Amino acid sequence: MNEEQSELEVYETSRFSKALNKMDDRVLALVEDEIEKIIDNPLIGKQKKGDLSYLRVHKFGVDSQSYLLGYSWDSGKLNLFLLSIGSHENFYRDATNRRKADLQLIKS
Repeated sequence: MNEEQSELEVYETSRFSKALNKMDDRVLALVEDEIEKIIDNPLIGKQKKGDLSYLRVHKFGVDSQSYLLGYSWDSGKLNLFLLSIGSHENFYRDATNRRKADLQLIKS
């Protein structure tokens, strides 16, 4: 781990934590591996456009289920915000509805 990564601050929203708590241990272990991949390379996720331009989404699969992990990366402050996780169904609609709260968290 290089010096830059040792200074990285990772924050989770309460909805992200709640979603993790609902997962079974096997899936949770795989999600934690994906979070480590994001910490190692914050640019791994696809940058969204328009109203969700603050959001990056990392897609991965567990068995036959596809998951999306939404996060925001601030390279200037070395902050990583884990915002949401879930299946593709309603992911972007929900992200749009939570946009204002997410932006307040990121700006603080």
